[in-house]
Order: sequence, then structure tokens, then C-alpha cells
Amino acid sequence: MTSVSLPPSLEANPRLDQWVAFVPGQQVRVHTGKVELGQGILTVVAQIAAEELDVAPEQVRIVSGVTRDTPNENYTSGSLSVMTSGAAVRLVCAEVRRLLLLRAAEKLSCDPASLSIESGRFLRDGTPTEHDYWTLAPEVDLARSTTGTAQIKTAGDFRLIGRSLPRLDLPAKLKGGAFIHDFAPREALHARVIHQPWRDASLAGFDEETFRRKTRSRIEVLREGNFLALLSSDEYAVEAIVAVAQSLCTWERGSAVPDDAGQVDWLKRQPADSRIISHGSHGAAPDGDYRGSHRALFSRPYLAHGSVAPSCALAIFEDGRLTVWTHSQGVFPLRKALSDVLQVDPELIDVRHQQGAGCYGHNGADDAAFDAAFIATRRRGQLVRVQWTRADELTASPLGAAMAVEVSADMDPQGKPANWALEIWSGPHGQRPGMGGFPNLEGAYALPNPAPRPRLKDVPDSSGGGAARNAFSLYDLPDQRSIVRFLPEIPIRSSSLRALGAFGNVLAIECFMDELAEIAGEDPIEYRLSLLSDYRAREVIEAVRDMSGWNGRSQEAEPSAKALGIGFSRYKNKAAYAAVVAQVEVDEDVRVTHVWAASDAGLVINPDGASNQVEGGIIQAASWTLKEAIRFAEGRPSSVSWDEYPILRFSEVPEVTVRFIERPEESPLGVGEVAQGPTAAAIANATARALGVRIRDLPLTRERILAAIA
Repeated sequence: MTSVSLPPSLEANPRLDQWVAFVPGQQVRVHTGKVELGQGILTVVAQIAAEELDVAPEQVRIVSGVTRDTPNENYTSGSLSVMTSGAAVRLVCAEVRRLLLLRAAEKLSCDPASLSIESGRFLRDGTPTEHDYWTLAPEVDLARSTTGTAQIKTAGDFRLIGRSLPRLDLPAKLKGGAFIHDFAPREALHARVIHQPWRDASLAGFDEETFRRKTRSRIEVLREGNFLALLSSDEYAVEAIVAVAQSLCTWERGSAVPDDAGQVDWLKRQPADSRIISHGSHGAAPDGDYRGSHRALFSRPYLAHGSVAPSCALAIFEDGRLTVWTHSQGVFPLRKALSDVLQVDPELIDVRHQQGAGCYGHNGADDAAFDAAFIATRRRGQLVRVQWTRADELTASPLGAAMAVEVSADMDPQGKPANWALEIWSGPHGQRPGMGGFPNLEGAYALPNPAPRPRLKDVPDSSGGGAARNAFSLYDLPDQRSIVRFLPEIPIRSSSLRALGAFGNVLAIECFMDELAEIAGEDPIEYRLSLLSDYRAREVIEAVRDMSGWNGRSQEAEPSAKALGIGFSRYKNKAAYAAVVAQVEVDEDVRVTHVWAASDAGLVINPDGASNQVEGGIIQAASWTLKEAIRFAEGRPSSVSWDEYPILRFSEVPEVTVRFIERPEESPLGVGEVAQGPTAAAIANATARALGVRIRDLPLTRERILAAIA
């Protein structure tokens, strides 16, 4: 018998009853280990389940990210939720529908083909019967492994897939009750943690006598090793005293961060573990003389997640059980990490996802959860609520890794690239809890006698890569190689930030493509198309060309204050395709006025939700490209507020137009991170065209513009 290939989430959680249950009130409860980050995944999962089960969307209840109740789907990351969890739910629901339909046919002594289902009720030749899912569910055992052989619906049968159904998560958010920050019971013990200013800093002194005098004993101090927390039943009192407590701390030793951390020269000076990746070839390199070669170096700085709301968590340790509420993107890996550090049986820990401010990657959520959980074990029976400050969020959260990327190529007599090479300098893009088999919770290293820190590693290539993500260009090049210089000894905690290394690599590849087109005297879009045989890639580029009114070689005219630029990639070379054109106006600053994006995401479950993903990615990437950079001083990040870490304002948001290439016959492809690299490249290319000079280091600040045109 031939084995059926199942989505990874279903391979790991094969039992049907792990995913679906029929509950009173004519409701279907669908369980998913993926969580809502603002990307609309809960709506999509409900839509898929309702489609395959032939029930109304309002009959579906989603349970998400609860370790006690939902399948373990690891992290919500990598633009994989629809591709893995969505695919699993689709197969499970199709199989459950088949099992119950066969049972109904047995009860009715009829041909299953004569039965149909509407809102969970069985009809025979269009006439209602006395049976429905809820009457028959007790007679069908779902505690069995899926076969993966049930027929899923095809495009011609869709009622719900492909429609923009309303988001399930928005009503509660609009009423101010959906976010973890809104969960503040009166009995909570409020905590603020004084974090180490740099890695492994030692708290040499805390002037507790002065602190007590200033607070008049209204604030409790919890200190163990270098872990220092302030506790009070009065949230406003504990919040007001944080700055005082910080001023009374003396820190020494540890790994202070130099002021130039993240700059190209600093990155190149760091010890590196180097490897060479040879990529597939599109034929042999041409013989004969090359007309020349070209080389260019690009960089991105350390970036913060910059969520509007700082991290927050709650925890209670009661009757030997630890319950944690968190906006972590990986409740199961977090549970394992908490178990390892706190020495509590994982079966006695329940981690429950509660939505937080939008974040694509590893921000402070897991660390805030550890703070709350650790304090809860020291204040048993009390509900502990930890709220980070804005400064905590910008300085104590993991950062997106700084990168330097140098691209080089020879040019053949026709002006096409050969001997293509990408050299990358970067720290890790993945240090989430559980990665590498280690807890990776910063608060754990502040405790007495912490475990040794592991040697840093990056996201493996089998998981899409970290620094090497999208290092391989999708263009038809005769040969490609990447030299990845991974920096394992950097004193800065960098981890997953939306698109990981793809942001820097696509920026470099696509800007370099524009430079080669200019050298060859060709239009940037025509030059790209001449190097692409992938018909889906070509189609998104051609679509965005038409959407934006790109008019060929006129884009290469003399520099002017307004210009268009293009960027393209396929995220991880296996998720969705995106081509982006940006229009900019440049004087002393760069202002993005309009962005067009064409994407091929295969089957799009919810078009409005998918558009939201691309639009949000474009706006965030524009902010990274124009404004954002973490800076360092006195051994630590000095960007502690929006003044020192500006982000794109509402008044600066460009008009955005998104179009999807319709491919309902194809499998869904992830879109959550598809726009980041192409948008940055499109803005950088448009800016170069407007200025007549290239700026290769992000962000494209006023200082860099003035220096370039000087």
C-alpha cells in the first residue's frame, strides 16, 4: 500500500479528535496550534473547516494555542500557517465529513452518493433527514489516525474558500477586550523586571535602603542573583518607581556592546564560521571573454520589532500547576523551556495564547512569560502580571540581525551575469525558546548558577535558513554560490524578525540586478524578464509593470525628484511570489507615495486577509528601509523610545495597491513575509533612480542622502 504524504502538522498530530469535535449548540470546535498575530489565521482556519464540513462559518469555534487542548504545531512562523495547519485542518475535516456521511448512509440504508450536507444536516436527494453531525458524532470514533485519503473539495465546489469573510478576531479587539494587555484582574500582583543592560551583566549593587525610603515600603523587591523584580498590588505605583530602581542599580562585567555594533566594518571584524553553498546551475557559464565584472556591498542594521504595545504576560502557580498566559508564537516550545528552567513537569504547565500587539517573529513575549512564571513560583497562589515598558521592548527584546551582503558577478558579452556570488556576514536569525535544544530565555541567565550559554547557531537550511534565506536567486544564472559567514560570538541577542535573512539578501540581489541592468543599458524589468524562465515569476513582474504604468526605458532618464523602482522575489524560493514597484519623491528625505504589488500565492483562501498581509508587509518594510535602526551607547542599546527609534507615521503611509494572480487549482502559498525584501529593493532602486546615485546602506536617512549627493 502506498503511504500518503501528510502535512507536517498532521504527521505530528495524526488523530482526528486532536483537531475536530462536535459540541452542543450545533457548533464545531476546531483546534489549531497556530496562533493569531494579526495575520487573520483563525479566520482562514475557520473558513477551511466550514468549507470542508459543509457548515456555516458561524458554526465553527476555534481553539488556538492552548497546550492542554490543541495540537502541538511548534511555532507560528515562516509564512507556513495556511500551508501546514490549514492543509491539516482541510484534510481532517474532509475525512471527518466522509466518516459521518458513511455512517448516515448506513443508518438510512442508502447510497452515500444520494446524501448531501447543509449546515451539518444530512439531506437525502435534497430532502432533510432526521440526522446531522451532532446526532451521529457519538456513534463515530474520531480517536483514530487520519488516512489522508479523503477527497478535498476542488475549486468548482467552493462556497467559502476564495471569499473575503469578516475577520473573527476584530470585534473583540474593537471593543477593547481581546488583547493580553486588557486582561488585568483586580487581584493581580503587578510586576516590573529590571533587566540586565547587556548580556550577562552582573548586578554588583542595588541600593535597597534608598529604594525603601523613596517608596515607603509600598513596593516589594524580589531579587535572586541578577534577576530583580518590583512587585505591588498597585500597578501605577510599581510603574512609577521603575526609573528610580534602575538608577539605584550598579552593573558590571558581562559583554557590553560597542557603539558601532551592526555597522559593516564591525560585522566583518567578528569571528566567523564560514561555509560555501553551491546552488543549482541553469546551464554552463559562457565561454570567452567577459565584458567586465561588478561588485557591490549592501547592509541592514539591527532592527527592533517595534510593536505598538510592549510585551505582557500573566502566570499563577497553584496546587502544583503552573498556568501562563502569553502572546508567544510558540506555546509548546515555551512550555518545554519553562519546564527545563523551573524544573516543573511539562504536564503540570498549561501555556495559553492570548493575543498581543502585532509581531512577526521573536519579540519579548517569551521573556515576559518567563518573568511572570518565575515570579509566580516565588509567590504561589497569586496571579502575577508582568508588563514590559517601551524601553524594555526596544532594548531587552531580541533584535533582527544586522547583515552585510556583498554581491559580485562577471558580465558576459550580452551583458548577462555569470560567476554570481553572494557573501553574507550575519549573526543568528533564530534563538527562540527550544531552538537548538536550549531554553533561550534571557531571564533564566539572570538567575543564580545559570546553565552555560550554548554556542550560537542559525536557523538550518532545511527550515528555510536564517542568514542564508533567499541567498539563492531565482534568476536563470549559469552558476551561483553563497559564502555565509555566520557570527557566533556577537554580544547581541538577535533572533527571528519578519523575513529573517531574506530581507537583506533580496535587497542586495534586487539592487544589484538594477545596477547590472544599468551597466548593460537595459530597462530593469526587461533585464529581469530576460533572466527568468519561471512562468509564475514572470507573470507577477509583468502584472506589476502594468499596474504601475511602468513605461520602459523612460525610467532610466535623467534623475528627477520622482521615480519608480522594482523588486522581486519568491519567499524562501518555495512560498508566494511577489513583485513590487515603489514610487518615491526625494529631496532631503525619501517619501514613498505609492506602492504596487502583484503576488502569486496559489489558492487564496481569504483575499482580503491575504491583501492585509501584503499591505502590512509593505508598510513595515518601508519603515525599515527609510527610518529604523537600533543604535548603541555605553554598552547597551540607546534606542529606548520612539524618539530614538522612529517608525513610519500614519501620515507617511503610501497608497498601496495589491493584486493576486488567481490560481485556485494550486496549493496555498504563504504570504506573511513575501513583501519585505521586494519592497525594500523597490524603494532603494527608485531612490537611486531619483538621485542618480546609489545608497547601499539602510536606512535611507536624510544624512545618507545628503552625503550621497554631496
